[in-house]
Amino acid sequence: MNRPYVPKNAGFGYPGTLTLMVASHRAVRYKHGMSISTATARGPASAQQSAKLMNGAEILVKCLELEGADTIFAYPGGASMPIHQALTRSKQIRTILPRHEQGGVFAAEGYARATGKVGLCMATSGPGATNLVTGLADAFMDSVPVIAVTGQVPQEMIGRGAFQETDFFGMTLPIVKHSYLIWDIREIPRIVKEAFHIATSGRPGPVVIDLPKNIQNQKMEPVFPETITLRGYNPDKRATDEQLLEMIDLIKQSREPMIYCGGGIITSDASPELLEFVERAQIPVATTLMGIGCFPETHPLSLKWLGMHGTVYANNAVNEADLLLAIGVRFDDRVTGKVEKFAEHGTIVHVDIDDSELDKNKVVALPILSDVKYALKRLNELLAKEGFERVKGNKFERFKPWYDKIAAWKKAQPFRYKDTDDAIQPQYVIEQLYKLTKGQAILTTGVGQHQMWAAQYYDFDKPRTFITSAGLGAMGFGYPAAMGVKVACPDVEVIDIDGDGSFLMNVQELACAHVEKIAAKAIILNNQHLGMVVQWEDRFYESNRGHTFLGDPEDTARIYPDYVEICKGFGVPCERVIHKKDLLPALQRMLDAKGVYVLDVMTPYTEHVLPMIPAGMTYKDIITE
Repeated sequence: MNRPYVPKNAGFGYPGTLTLMVASHRAVRYKHGMSISTATARGPASAQQSAKLMNGAEILVKCLELEGADTIFAYPGGASMPIHQALTRSKQIRTILPRHEQGGVFAAEGYARATGKVGLCMATSGPGATNLVTGLADAFMDSVPVIAVTGQVPQEMIGRGAFQETDFFGMTLPIVKHSYLIWDIREIPRIVKEAFHIATSGRPGPVVIDLPKNIQNQKMEPVFPETITLRGYNPDKRATDEQLLEMIDLIKQSREPMIYCGGGIITSDASPELLEFVERAQIPVATTLMGIGCFPETHPLSLKWLGMHGTVYANNAVNEADLLLAIGVRFDDRVTGKVEKFAEHGTIVHVDIDDSELDKNKVVALPILSDVKYALKRLNELLAKEGFERVKGNKFERFKPWYDKIAAWKKAQPFRYKDTDDAIQPQYVIEQLYKLTKGQAILTTGVGQHQMWAAQYYDFDKPRTFITSAGLGAMGFGYPAAMGVKVACPDVEVIDIDGDGSFLMNVQELACAHVEKIAAKAIILNNQHLGMVVQWEDRFYESNRGHTFLGDPEDTARIYPDYVEICKGFGVPCERVIHKKDLLPALQRMLDAKGVYVLDVMTPYTEHVLPMIPAGMTYKDIITE
């Protein structure tokens, strides 16, 4: 079966639509039934033409270079070998060999999340490509610009059940922003340029480029478009002044306002505009897990983050506010709990670039479709005209009775835990790491209790410094993501806070980090259990253990697996810490290390992440003890 390239609708929760792109493609039927697309880039006619013949793989690599790519995480195989050969000749792109394709896509995510640029990964056809699926779903959920290039079996074999053939184009449709199956070598330059534009514009997301092997080997003199225009796709969304003035009027009428903001602030690089807006309007701020760092957590108007394991005072304030300004968020269930009861007494304004998110989970009084950076910048200009002076320091007075109420909540219910003399509490580890790094490290995490403790007990004052799998909650994310961050930010301390379950899922990437000299470090909060699942078992299943013990059942006193020995096999230094008195010197040795380093810290499995709002409940049902 021969299949032409078919553009994918860019719906699935993203702004705009690419359905009209179909009109710009002309399918031509050739002899023997081959169908190809002869579309070229629409836009200015000027283009750079190569002076020599290049094969499809070389054209692809050249296109990546023209888009400014400097790193790709790529695992080779039969259907992608020509591309790898072309990459060996690139003087611009560093090709990093992960030890598993999932590690590669998570590393590409780490690179993208830390920089805002496209993260690149590549795999061969069949199982190589399918191993990218979890990472693509993760990037889709968290709006991360990733481009995955996959080799595909030759065109004449597509649809015949060839060796290592999968319909990767089809199977990724629900979890990418856009997909391409290239059917004509002449389309490569246009498609690559489109892919970068789509991945990074509007609400960012992952894009797949599937390239059959025979096209990789074909030759032509390529034409590289300088600009690209996608008919029907307009990611530039801007609020009207009328909408923003209505928002300002609501602020003037309010007595107990709150800002609830998220990953959209970081994605649009709007943190400076948010800080100015907060200091002009003098409204307290709570972020989502994805939004951590978008507003300085040491600022007097910060309530850190809300949701299932967020602060009691942030949850109280957001739910009891008379005005809630929701900016760059999607009313996720881990934030809202029982959504119909979330912020039920307040007027809600929702600003977001994705129109499909407006009134999706929560119907609001004033939905505003806009890039949040533009909206906040224009709001600041309008506030200045209205006489809202910017206040700095700790001199906020506009809503003093509201600040006093929040201060009382903060005093009554801070983050807290019961410390011990000898056993190492996981919260204590994060507190000490914060003190030693002075808040200047970038943390990545796996998924589970350690993820929540890292977010609770480390204060983040800058965007793109807390890198975590929030929407999908993908275990195994932490260490490969730390590699990607360290490649992007080689002069910054990058530390993966992980659990023993999550870390084991991609432990093979220690080999990549060691060989490539990527000095990403890891702290394993090792409780020998799937800690978060154990917590739920304790709370809701009478502590009945449903396969959550990760140690050796025949020798439960033994620490298993032995990460010190595992790391030794990878040539990576690893130190185990059991007693509290040994923790601080061990943390310092890890920070002083020049290369990869793993710190295995033994912690009690009985410790729970608190506070906790049970799933589907409200902030009034929060568990604090």
